[in-house]
This record gives sequence, structure tokens and C-alpha cells, in this order.
Amino acid sequence: MKNVKISNLPLLFVFVQACLAQADFAPYFYDNGPYSNNGNLALFSLSEDTPVGTQIYQLNGTDPEGQEVGYGLSFDSGSKEYFIVDPKSGNITLVETLDREVVERVTIFVMDANDEKPEFQNMPAIIDVLETTEFGRSIYKVEAVDRDTGSGGSVTFHLQTPQSSLFAIDINSGVLRIKSGQMLDYEKAKTHFVTVIAKDGGGNLNGKEQFMSSTATLTVNVIDAQDTPPFFIGTPYFGYVYEVSVPGSEIFTVSAEDGDVGNPNPVSYSFDEGHDGVFGINKTSGCISLLVAPIYLKREIFNIKVRATEISSEDEQMDYGVTTVVIRVVDLNNNPPTFYGENGPQNMFELTMYEHPPEGEILRGLKITVNDSDKGANAKFNLRLIGPGRMLRAVPETVLNEAQVTIFVEDSAAMDYERHQFLTFKLLAIEIDTPERFSSTADIVIHLLDTNDNAPKFSSDYYIARIPENSPGGSNVVSVTALDPDSGPWGEVKYSIYGSGADLFLIQPTSGIIYTQPWASLDAEVRSKYNFYVKAEDAEGKYSLAEVFVTVLDLNDHPPAFNDNFLEKTMVIGAPVKIEAVDDDAEVPNNVIEYAIMKAEPDNNIFDIDADTGEIKLKSYIKSMAIIQNITKKRDCSWSLVVQARDRGQPSFSTTAVVKIDITEATQLKGGPLGSFLLLNRNNSIQIIGMLISIISLVVIVTVIISTATFLRNKKSNRILPNRRVRRRPQKQHFWNFKSPFKSLETPRENFTVQEEQQEPEVIVKNVNHNNNLSTVVRHWPPPPCAPSLPPPPPTYVPGERHWTIPTVSAAVVPKPKQKPVIDKRDTVNKALVSELKMRLEQKKMASPYIT
Repeated sequence: MKNVKISNLPLLFVFVQACLAQADFAPYFYDNGPYSNNGNLALFSLSEDTPVGTQIYQLNGTDPEGQEVGYGLSFDSGSKEYFIVDPKSGNITLVETLDREVVERVTIFVMDANDEKPEFQNMPAIIDVLETTEFGRSIYKVEAVDRDTGSGGSVTFHLQTPQSSLFAIDINSGVLRIKSGQMLDYEKAKTHFVTVIAKDGGGNLNGKEQFMSSTATLTVNVIDAQDTPPFFIGTPYFGYVYEVSVPGSEIFTVSAEDGDVGNPNPVSYSFDEGHDGVFGINKTSGCISLLVAPIYLKREIFNIKVRATEISSEDEQMDYGVTTVVIRVVDLNNNPPTFYGENGPQNMFELTMYEHPPEGEILRGLKITVNDSDKGANAKFNLRLIGPGRMLRAVPETVLNEAQVTIFVEDSAAMDYERHQFLTFKLLAIEIDTPERFSSTADIVIHLLDTNDNAPKFSSDYYIARIPENSPGGSNVVSVTALDPDSGPWGEVKYSIYGSGADLFLIQPTSGIIYTQPWASLDAEVRSKYNFYVKAEDAEGKYSLAEVFVTVLDLNDHPPAFNDNFLEKTMVIGAPVKIEAVDDDAEVPNNVIEYAIMKAEPDNNIFDIDADTGEIKLKSYIKSMAIIQNITKKRDCSWSLVVQARDRGQPSFSTTAVVKIDITEATQLKGGPLGSFLLLNRNNSIQIIGMLISIISLVVIVTVIISTATFLRNKKSNRILPNRRVRRRPQKQHFWNFKSPFKSLETPRENFTVQEEQQEPEVIVKNVNHNNNLSTVVRHWPPPPCAPSLPPPPPTYVPGERHWTIPTVSAAVVPKPKQKPVIDKRDTVNKALVSELKMRLEQKKMASPYIT
């Protein structure tokens, strides 16, 4: 450590201290002259009133070796610390108030940082080590230094891959040794590369803890030693003796080398065992040769042990190695597979059988044998049956030397006589493991016989036919066709028909032509649609069905017809009249009718007719009878029209009718709406009857509803009759007097008159039918319908007095006791209903209209 004392203020001393480990020169400050703001703090003055926190100076120094420097301050023991310095930048800051009368001394240090890596002194290096060196023995010492001080200058040594390495290194001394339990082997690895890491103990750099390290590689060359036996190259060894080989033929050559490849010795070859005296080997080259003819070889495979011995420079046998050579006596593949029948080799086999045999059935009529005269792998081959579809299959699939071939059915449905009368297959035998891949084939021809396995089939599931009506009997309708693919009698088809619509038709059994019965008369107006079934059947009864639909075409053979050739109609101005004709034809357009007015008298230009509906109406400008009378100059408004009805068929038919039309004014007729309705529909009696039935039905329904409601209400209240007054208000009775609308009147108002009936006095019916909870009963019955006046009122009932009641129906005088009288309820109700019905009947008679 070096101390530098620098005088500053008269009463202040500053010391600068620098430390450097293993350095030749100490750090030093720059001298920037007196009164500068940075440098060595020489001749620096500071006022005592400088504020605390002011940066007063910047120290500026360097190290001759280029190392990073740090700055610091030290104070005398017991003195006040007025300044602090930034260790990196050297900035000095005032932290205490200055007092000129106080003298202080300050020491500044420049500190070393851990910024140097360890340096190897003897690495990288290459060394040679004998492969027989024992483990744990030192083979090299690594040296490295670090120029930093303290812990940053200490160095330890490590291997980069210690787990997989054969070596270990002392962490402190750097001595490299062979790892315990390991040995060097030249035959496995001739060179090893050992990477050594030199790491320092760490130190402060830029305010952080920093560790520095270096790496270097040591190359270790392994020196070979004579410690490995010879080894054979290219094992395993296989040789072959063929049936055409001769004595002296070379079978195989083995090759071996000394295991100590760094300094190898020559190798000598010999047999250990397994050669049986029929093979020899060259001691120098290792060539194995045949000594006898192949016919004298007793085995097919020979396993011969061959030894390779290392010969030293003194011609002494040293270490040796042994391997096995397999020599196989091989048969030549000179025979292809061959097929045999019962009489020897054969390449064509035939069989006749019925179609659709059961699946899995064996074709026993085929006796096929296949053989290969070679031996071993040369006699191994595959069998495969090639033909249409997958109908048949041959087994076995793989054969060694010889086998009996079995063929069985796999797809019975495909063996169909109608598709194939005969089937041709090829039976293929091909060798598997030989280079020649010899093969042979045999043809198999199967002739199929037919069976009745098909039913007749129609060309269509249904047939649609059309025939004009009125066609003569025996006319052809339609021809159906069904085919049976079977042969002979099984393929012959007979036809028949049946069904509810087949009565008018016949069919030819062989041709399938359907025609009408000789007596049949087809009429579209009677029946236009027929359908029935046709059956096609073969000789054994197998059949199929089809449906026949016959449509009878309508001909225009009916003219339109009116109900009567002379029609009378009454037309009210503003309302049309309608005529209607009927055409009995069955189909359009034969039954579609068009109407036209052919002639009208006395005037031909007053009416129009709707061609489709037959409605006749006046021209649009005719609004009253006066216009008609002006046109005809007659007071009689009666017209005669000739109306034609024509259908739209081909040819077209027509008919005519005379229509007499009486025209009348649309005035209010006597009798009100009913009279008008009857007058307008006087020629349509059906419509009048329908209206009357509707009115009567409506009255009945209303009466039933009212009666049901009344019954349910009385039943709920446990009363026989409603206990209330029923007031019948007088009804105004209208008398409807109808006069003939066809008679001319002097005044239109006289067409319709209404006469009113005298008002009847109000009838009050008091029903006091009480239930059994009351002690007294007072009844006031209505008078009979024909009574001229009301009965006298009943006497007032006074409790405690004897009371008499005068009945209005039975005319009997009954004393009324204080107790509840015994009354026949059924008799009372019946009498009341009879009186009510009589009164309603009388009112109805009085209200019925009279037509004059």
C-alpha cells in the first residue's frame, strides 16, 4: 500500500491511498494544476459558507496497467467526516457545514476491481500417455495466474465434462490424473481432448460480484501396447458348396488383423474344429477350399471354427482370436413347380357341375397335385388361383416340395349359368425365395349346368294403357313382357290377369297381349279407370306380378241437353235469370258447355248471356220498365229467346231451347220480403221448399234451446214453474195480402198493403206456485184464450181468516185451510200447459197471412 499526502487548505489535510495486488506500479492522480476542479486536489480552496450537498471536486486518476480504479476517503480517528466521494466517478460532495477554525485530514484510496481473467501458463499443450498407465497416476500439471488482488486473484481448476471424462484434476494444484477405475485403451480411442477451466475466487466489479474464468485444451495421445488379440473383419462368415463344385474350389476367405493397431503383428490361420477333413485353409491368406467332391459331403451345413493367431517378431505364437464360418451345401434351383393329374403331368383340368353350389363345397372332381423336385428353399413356392371374381379359392397357399391342391366354392351367387356358361381359371405356382422365381400354370375349366333359379321378371313394375270408349270388343289394350333367363321349359312364361278391374279384359297366355272381352262395351261416362294385376309364371310356378292401369278415353258422344225445350222465366229488372244444360260426357272439353242467344223476339238487342254460366240479363242501359216499353212499344213485357248450348268437343254438338221471359219491375210487393221472395222464385219450387224447411228448423232449434235453459234453471232452483210475473205485450199482427205481380195496376203503391189488427188488452198471468216451505198457496191462473175479459182479482188474504180460492181452470171452489192444502201437482201443471198451448195456437192462427 502506498500513501500520498497532499496539502490542501491551511487547516485541512487530504490523503490519497491506492491499492494494487501483484502490480508493478501504483495508480496516480492527474495533476491539472492549482485551483482546477478535477485532478489531484492540489491547492484547492473552499469557502466555509459552502452549502451542504454541493459537489466541490472530482478526483481523476488512472492505473499504469490499465486497470479500473476506484476512489475513497479516509478521516482521522475521532474527526468529523465533512465529505463523501463516489467510488466510480470520484465526485466529492460536502455533507457537513465547514468551520474555518477546525482542521481536518482526509485520505483518498484508489481500490482495485476484479477485472482480470486467470491466464494459463502452460496451456494449451499436447502430451503422450501409454495406454497401460495405471489409474490415479499424475500425467500433467496445469498452471494459471490471476493478476487481481484478494479473492479475485485466487485460481481453482475444473474439467469441463468431468462425468464422461477418463481424467480428474486437483482443484487447487491443477494436477491431472487418470480417474480411479478407468484405463486408457488405444484400440478404443487414440486421442483424448481434455478441456480445463481456470476460475478465480470472485470480486467486485462495477458494484456487482463478478467471477472470471478461462478455458484451455490439453491433447492426450494414447500410446499403443501389445495387449489386444487379433480380430476378424466382416463377420459373420457364410460359404456355399454347390452340387457342381469340384475338389479344390475356393469356398470362402477369412480375414483377421492384430488388435494392437499401433504396432500390429502378423496373423496365422488354422482350423479348430468342424471341418470333418473335407475342407482346408491357407495359413497366410485364410482361404478355405473344398478337398472332396460334393457327393461325399455327409452334411448339408458345416460350422467350422477358424483361429487367427498373432505371431511375434521372434516367430512365437502370442494371443489369438476365434470365429465361426458356416458352409452350406446348396442344391441348384433347376426344377420349376409342376402340376400332375391322375395320369402324370397335366396343365388342363375340366369339371362339369350345376350352378350355385353351396359355399364351402369342395370341387372333388378336380384331382390336382403340384411338385417341385428341388430341395430346401428352392422347392418352396406359392399357389394362387386367378379367375373371374372371387368365386373359388385354392389351398394350401404355400407349398414345400409337394402338395395336393384343394379348390372350394367361396361365392356361390357369382356362379350363375345365366351369366357364365363356363368359367376359366388359372392355377399359378411361383417360387418364393429363389433368384430365378420359376413358375408354372394350369388351366381349370368349369362347365355350369342350368337350374330353375330365376322367376320371370316384367320389363316394368306397372303398365299404363289408354283406350277410347266405344271401342269394339276384342280391341287390344296393351302388351306386357316378362323374361325368364332360365333355359328350356324353365324360361317359358305364361301370362294371366286377375283383380277387381279385370272383368272386361282378357290376356293371351303366351304373347302377353291384353285385349277387351268380345262383349265388353267401354263407356267413360260409366267408368273411366280400371286397374288389375298381370301375372307371369314359369313351368315350376315361380312368378312375378305387375300392375296395369287402363284409362278409358272419353269421346264427345253426348250433346248438351236442357231439362225442357221450352222454359219459362220471370226476370226482375237488375237481376239475371239462369238456364242450364247438361252434357253427359265424362271429360273436358267434351262436357264444357258454351251458351249463346240465337234469336230474341220482339227485339233481338235487349239481352246478354254469359257464355260459361248461362245467366241471361238485360243490357246495362236498361234500368226500368219504361225503357223496355219505349223499345218494344208494347205494354206486354214478355220475350221469347232461342238459346243454344254447344259443347267444346271434337266434333262439337249443340242443342237449343226456347226461353220465355216475363220482365217485371223490382218494386215492393205485397207480403213484404217473403212475398218478394216467393214471387221471384215462383218457378223454383225446390228453393221455396228449402227456405221453409230452414225457417221451421230454426224455430225448432230456438224452442229447444229456450226449453232446455228454462228446465235447467228450474231444476237448479227446485221449482216446477218460474215464480215471476210474465207479461205478454201485445203484438202487432200484420196481414200480408199478395196480389198477382203479373197484373197491371193503376198505382204501384197498390201492389203491397198491410192491415193491422186491433190491439188486445194486456194479459197478466201471475204464477204463484210455491214450494212446500210455505204454509199458504195463492194461485192466479190465466184466463182461457177465448175468454172475452180477465177474471176478477182474487180476494186479499188476511192471516188468521178462512180463505177461499176460485180456480180459473177447473172451476171448482176449494176452501183454503190454514194448513198446507193437498194439491195434485201433475194435474195443475198439465192444465197450465194445455192453456198455454191453446193460447199460442190461437195467436198463430190470427197472425197467419192471406194471399189474395
